[in-house]
Amino acid sequence: MFDRSVYVGRRQRLARDLDSGIALLLGNDYSSRNYPANVYRFRQDSNFLYFTGLNRPQLAAIIDIDAGTTTLFGDDAGIEDVVWSGPQPTLASLAGQSGIEQVSPFSGLPDILSAARKSGRKIHFLPPYRAENKIMLHHWLGIPFPEMKQQASVAMIQAVVAQAAHKSAEEVAEIEKAVNVSGQMHVAVMKAARPGQTEAQMMALAESIAKAANYDLAYGAIVTINGQTLHNESYHNTLKEGQLLLMDMGAETEMGYAGDITRTLPVSSRFTPQQRDIYQIVLETEVGAIQASNPGVPYKDVHLGAALRIAEGLKSLGLMQGNVQDAVEAGAHALFFPHGLGHMMGLDVHDMEDLGEDYVGYSDAVKRSTQFGLAYLRLARPLEPGFVLTVEPGIYFIPELIKLWGDEGKHKAFINYEKLAGYLNFGGIRVEDNILITKDGHQVLGDPIPKTVEEVENLRN
Repeated sequence: MFDRSVYVGRRQRLARDLDSGIALLLGNDYSSRNYPANVYRFRQDSNFLYFTGLNRPQLAAIIDIDAGTTTLFGDDAGIEDVVWSGPQPTLASLAGQSGIEQVSPFSGLPDILSAARKSGRKIHFLPPYRAENKIMLHHWLGIPFPEMKQQASVAMIQAVVAQAAHKSAEEVAEIEKAVNVSGQMHVAVMKAARPGQTEAQMMALAESIAKAANYDLAYGAIVTINGQTLHNESYHNTLKEGQLLLMDMGAETEMGYAGDITRTLPVSSRFTPQQRDIYQIVLETEVGAIQASNPGVPYKDVHLGAALRIAEGLKSLGLMQGNVQDAVEAGAHALFFPHGLGHMMGLDVHDMEDLGEDYVGYSDAVKRSTQFGLAYLRLARPLEPGFVLTVEPGIYFIPELIKLWGDEGKHKAFINYEKLAGYLNFGGIRVEDNILITKDGHQVLGDPIPKTVEEVENLRN
């Protein structure tokens, strides 16, 4: 964890932004896999981690804004815990690491909340996503389950987003560690993938790189020859000559910070001419979008600029037609590029998404579109120094979507459905890097990861 002064400062700023009342931070517990004692690998709640740095289960904290104190709730390990799990730090020592003034048994938390309710004090809490935390809030605060998200503190959500969206130098350094290991994962697969091997073997190789660094995966990795499927977490296919292998995978450091990198490679030693043409459009779009990502620029504009570049490239191949600006305004490009250009990244790969995408990526002045494709843009607001985000354009040939739109004659003024028949087995290509917005521009995070056609093909030979 960082120095305790970091967490003290974060809690103090949160208290100032909330002004009065108490702020409840719930940590996570273990989550059972298929019976109580067989649990998934523990992952702390990112908001609790951000404000305390404590990566242990069964903890909670209350910031008393009026009194200016923080209390850590938990229980010291008993002898049975020591027998099974070894010696554990005391609650007091954990509090000391985080600069927290007071400790209390976990069982004392309901009484504190009850007293606050009776005295009419505002209880700020964030939207829960774990079932056990929803149940506790239901019992403690009497909130009906369907209203849990709606009754979360908007003021606290906005205060957390305003603070956590801007990464400190220490956070950026930690993210770069994750990005560098993510890059090593990708390079290992780029070198190793051969026809006859399986997606599962490539996934195992990549994960072994993360595990060797004592890192975890930041999310369910995508290693697939079916790149046209945007979120694909099965690994049962065998790699064959002429196919493309799309890899979207990232490491998570011991402190919980994520990397999120995508590369696409030919299973053969070289791209086919058709693959090279599409790859070059995606790569040039990604490089152009990175160059356009600067302070004050709405990321929605960067996204639309990327969409325009994709449409221009596809028009040059005869797959799109007509006026490309009109095509993008109509949403015709979304047949090939149906997702957003990128998202914020930090302690969550989709940073703070549990708080609500519209709070993180939008504002009162920037509202979410309802248009297919553009509606999935997670980050649209103007970029600010300290933002860490992904840039990840792609081109996909989704047979089912092509057939649906073709049967409907949708956007036929802009799409050459006849020529698309030769791309139905193409798959998809995406290229993704992680960037920091600086006060005068941007910085691509981590060591360079091969992505030009020549760099990728050199690793394949």
